[in-house]
Amino acid sequence: MGHTSLDKIIELQRNPSNIRNLCILAHVDHGKTTLADCLVASNGIISSRLAGKLRYLDSREDEQIRGITMKSSAISLHYRNGDQEYLLNLIDSPGHVDFSSEVSTAVRLCDGAIVVVDAVEGVCPQTQAVLRQAWLENIRPVLVINKIDRLITELKLTSQEAYTHLQKILEQVRGPTTVVLQRPLLERAEKEKEEEKEGETLTGDQVYDWSAGLEEADDSHLYFSPDQGNVVFASAIDGWGFSIQQFAHIYSQRMGIKAEVLLRTLWGDFYLNAKAKKIMKGAQAKGKKPLFVQLVLDNIWSLYDAVVTRRDKEKVEKVVTSLGVKVMARDSRHSDPKVLLTAICSQWLPVSQAVLLMVCEKLPSPLDMAAERVEKLMSVGVRRFDSLPEQTQELNKAFLQCSSGENAPVIVFVSKMFAVDTKALPHNRQRPLTQEEIAQRRELARQRHADRMAADQTAAESHEDLTLSGSMPQEGQPAGLTKMESLTLKEEEQRETFIAFARVYSGVVKKGQRVFVLGPKYDPTQGLRMGCSASDCVPEVPHLSCCSMESIYLLMGRELEELEEVPAGNVLGIGGLEECVLKSATLSTSPACPPFTPLNFEATPIVRVAIEPKHPSEMPKLVRGMRLLNQADPCAEVLIQETGEHVLVTAGEVHLQRCLDDLRDRFAKIEISASKPIIPFRETVVRPPKVDMVNEELGRQQKVAIIHQVKEALQGRSSDTLHVDPSGLVTLTTPNRMATISVRAIPLPQEVTCLLESSSELIRTLEQVNMSLREGKNLDISLGTLESLIKLKAQLENLLQGRKWRTTVERIWAFGPRRYGPNILLNSVEGYERPSVWQCLGRSDSVGEAPAQAAVRRDFDNSIISGFQLATLSGPMCEEPLMGVCFSIERWDIQSSVPPQNRDSLQDLLSHQASAESKLESGSETSTQAEGTAAVTTWATFRPEATSADCYGPVSGQLIAAMKEACRHAFQAQPQRLMAAMYTCEIMATAEVLGRVYGVLGKREGRVLHEEMKEGTDMFSIKAVLPVAESFGFADEIRKRTSGLASPQLVFSHWEVISSDPYWVPTTEEEYLHFGEKADSANQVLKYMNAVRRRKGLYVEEKIVEHAEKQRTLSKNK
Repeated sequence: MGHTSLDKIIELQRNPSNIRNLCILAHVDHGKTTLADCLVASNGIISSRLAGKLRYLDSREDEQIRGITMKSSAISLHYRNGDQEYLLNLIDSPGHVDFSSEVSTAVRLCDGAIVVVDAVEGVCPQTQAVLRQAWLENIRPVLVINKIDRLITELKLTSQEAYTHLQKILEQVRGPTTVVLQRPLLERAEKEKEEEKEGETLTGDQVYDWSAGLEEADDSHLYFSPDQGNVVFASAIDGWGFSIQQFAHIYSQRMGIKAEVLLRTLWGDFYLNAKAKKIMKGAQAKGKKPLFVQLVLDNIWSLYDAVVTRRDKEKVEKVVTSLGVKVMARDSRHSDPKVLLTAICSQWLPVSQAVLLMVCEKLPSPLDMAAERVEKLMSVGVRRFDSLPEQTQELNKAFLQCSSGENAPVIVFVSKMFAVDTKALPHNRQRPLTQEEIAQRRELARQRHADRMAADQTAAESHEDLTLSGSMPQEGQPAGLTKMESLTLKEEEQRETFIAFARVYSGVVKKGQRVFVLGPKYDPTQGLRMGCSASDCVPEVPHLSCCSMESIYLLMGRELEELEEVPAGNVLGIGGLEECVLKSATLSTSPACPPFTPLNFEATPIVRVAIEPKHPSEMPKLVRGMRLLNQADPCAEVLIQETGEHVLVTAGEVHLQRCLDDLRDRFAKIEISASKPIIPFRETVVRPPKVDMVNEELGRQQKVAIIHQVKEALQGRSSDTLHVDPSGLVTLTTPNRMATISVRAIPLPQEVTCLLESSSELIRTLEQVNMSLREGKNLDISLGTLESLIKLKAQLENLLQGRKWRTTVERIWAFGPRRYGPNILLNSVEGYERPSVWQCLGRSDSVGEAPAQAAVRRDFDNSIISGFQLATLSGPMCEEPLMGVCFSIERWDIQSSVPPQNRDSLQDLLSHQASAESKLESGSETSTQAEGTAAVTTWATFRPEATSADCYGPVSGQLIAAMKEACRHAFQAQPQRLMAAMYTCEIMATAEVLGRVYGVLGKREGRVLHEEMKEGTDMFSIKAVLPVAESFGFADEIRKRTSGLASPQLVFSHWEVISSDPYWVPTTEEEYLHFGEKADSANQVLKYMNAVRRRKGLYVEEKIVEHAEKQRTLSKNK
């Protein structure tokens, strides 16, 4: 552990005011891990010469090979500032977009963050993403502008140009920060205004205040500004970094100016008047050098000029003497000038000193946690914080006080589970042997040698004994048998052990302590009603279990140190939770504690592959390995499809490769075969096109062709049960002729589809609230959730305007698929009034007594919804989910004399039949004549010949099937299109490779949105969209074509309609001339659709050999 002992860290853990929990956030390749190496080297854990080369916190082999961080790792560092000693729990997080889920797990456990920005590339997409994640978790960031040496050595900027460039980077960082910061201020101002309105009465001379509170709010400490002390300028690879406080302190002694004055003027439009010895304003207007350039940057530029550019030994000696640093002779004679530069700068301006000082002064301790953050963590689901039980609300004090007392409740949050080799655990680590152990092992070795010699002698005397001893070595080879058994046991024990990555928010976590594991749906009200403690047996409360923390570890990067207890405010590792915690969880000794809000993941898992073992007998190992992988990776998902395939879902291509390597080498330890990536698509309908593929205007013949195509597809169905209207209205009758449904498919506007897609979680909450209302429960909705629902409804009303969309929002029946998808079921049935999906907002019309027809409809309301959900879950094109489709039910007739038994489910029918059979077979003499008659009547009711409907099953099931088929046929009666998943592609490239980048994008169906040149550099920033189906191998190809000068970042963006019709075939002479007879080369969407259908085992209409007698075909078949 270097210069800091374990006892010292244990001592520092007891002082939460001097603890800093922080993580390092940045875009990929901006220098996070190099900066972390410098901070780790300050504690003597690694050599300062290896900082930036060792990548100490990148413990995985593929991390070292690729040169990027793939998982978040934690380490505890000790820092002394005067008489104060601090404990820094540092977490290094990935910058690649595929591993943004690791960033979410790190941010949740921290109170602050170091945001690293490359001085050349500036603010990149992932920089904005990590800033957004930091503000969502209410943690305070500080800024490190890294790689300033690139401004000198690569861009060849002067110190004045570099100053202007740094100002622009600060403005870029402030942009997304301002947007995020204004949101809570505006929300707070709106809330205060509403409270004032409630307490006041309106008068005629009332004065309205239109300010939003942004002017009065003092938020200067929240922005990045060097004079605030929350910005460090650094070059981590060269070992130097500084804040303006350091130079203000240095020059205040030399120039005799107060340090406070220098601190305010060292950054900004100020210059030094040498004659008057005063600092004056207006450097830019007067053509003067700004103070920052004159006193800071000029010195650094001259040092680089002397050491790196000119290699002037005399000037270097003067600089070394003036700075008062010591340089070893081997460093000064080294052929690489960077070695000498690092030796000088790391002593003059050590980056670790600047960053650690900024962290200790500007980032909050666990005692400074904001009350808003605590309430946000505890307000799970749709419940308001003030609606939670009183005992739960009292836990707020335990959070804010960060209490470690004996009576304080233990509250721990596990952000992820990570796997370590069992051999790497502290109790299994190799240690020096004592003399007694050495003597004991020597004696065992002698005994094994003697047994081996005796066995050899016996084998030489008799060949038969040798054979017997070889086949049954019960007496001849006891030592060898023990060795084989021990090897087998060792192989079985060579497995991964899971450690929980967690933080203690309250209380003291002790080894062997029993705690509750709170599931995401746990309700503290039910736990308090039981009145149980964590030492009891597992209570019968939903989503609540009990476990023991078998071991507690201090996380030290690649190593673990075992502890006995950890007080509040610290990050730790917990062993023994793999059977209770899947990915993340909340642990507590109090049943009043609610589960924390779920983590916010930026990346969406979208890349799927089917996995199978190369040897079928190893399938159990694969199943176990995928279960372990699912637990070890916070973003990966493991699914088992209806076909029995095991599917792995990941965030991107790099993430997929890492998961496959882990599965092959760590968890399953078998040879596996992965399918080609399963490309996700969506199905939708569009308005009838006005022109064809050669831009010729279409007439009514297009609609006639569509209806003809649908009728051909519906062959085999009786004409009296299905009718397709020329306008696209599909009417379907159930097999028992008791119900008739008329459905029309209408394409939703694109804005509505995007709104429903982005509001899926809010719609899911709406469904949960409606379900609780249907069950007679009263669920308290948080004010923010209620306002969001009202806003969603208002947005839908605003977007769905026009004659055909009139009153659509009030008539929404359901959303789908899975009850929260981007499709709408609309109630257009005349005379059928049902509760609206917006009934929780308090303005839904109450449904009174209705005629028998409406009563029967309400009984089968859920059957219609279930059929709609099934239809939207898999469409007719290639069984992919639907998107952006509105199904309007315009007619629903059902006989009011439906027998009661036909309203039941099949389960109820079977139970009724079983009870009738038991009554008939009992033959009890005590049964009365009335009972016997009733039993016979019940049995007669369920006989197949009793009604004509029984042979088709219950009416509810028939309605589900009829609704599903009607939706599919209505979908097919409209122009059908596929929707492709699209990536947003951000590429940084130089001017000489720009054309090659465009060539690769065009080859893969990409579309460039815009490009811009980074000011002061020769770098271009290109933003494009790329189909996910064309993205595999894209990063490798673009790196090869550009010789590594361009590297893309792919983030899932949206779903986009592919304009081509997959069913289009050439019909006119012009189309035959333009596209050929088959037109299969130009129809890319048909290839996508057939590939999906072929993978799912569906029928694909294609000709393998069209003309078998052709000479070319015959020669190929040979």
